[in-house]
Amino acid sequence: METVEKKLIERNEDQVYQYMHETITVNGCPDYQARATAKATVAAFAASEGHSHPRVVELPKTEEGLGFNVMGGKEQNSPIYISRIIPGGVAERHGGLKRGDQLLSVNGVSVEGEHHEKAVELLKAAKDSVKLVVRYTPKVLEEMEARFEKLRTARRRQQQQLLMQQQQQQNLPSQQNHMSLFQKK
Repeated sequence: METVEKKLIERNEDQVYQYMHETITVNGCPDYQARATAKATVAAFAASEGHSHPRVVELPKTEEGLGFNVMGGKEQNSPIYISRIIPGGVAERHGGLKRGDQLLSVNGVSVEGEHHEKAVELLKAAKDSVKLVVRYTPKVLEEMEARFEKLRTARRRQQQQLLMQQQQQQNLPSQQNHMSLFQKK
């Protein structure tokens, strides 16, 4: 059974593909036209899936910070993402960053495949401004957040079970003492 989301994505892909073929005119030899059409097709499908080309965002570094939070990293087996834009902060006022942007580099230093802490250190080390290269990939962020929420839920469950076991062990001696009182009489 197909989900509504899958049908909408397929319909969107068909519309993007149709629009692309109706609007693109490439002059040149057939080989050049084929390569250009292939590149445009890949870009159109990537855009329909919520991916975009990398872009550069430059933010001023102020006393209040940069106005966004990041999550992810090598230790979590995920890319580093902009997880939150702080209301009223520098990033929101600038308008160039979005929640769901994957952080690719900070001031020319790649953070792809790096630990979370390295990205944070690079952001903190920036002097007057920070130049970020980012790519908008919200679906990947949503999947990553869902995975983290599953892990948090499982951890909470384990902690609750451990707490219940500890409480049961603490209550066990008092129950044994109570039983021995009845047996002595």
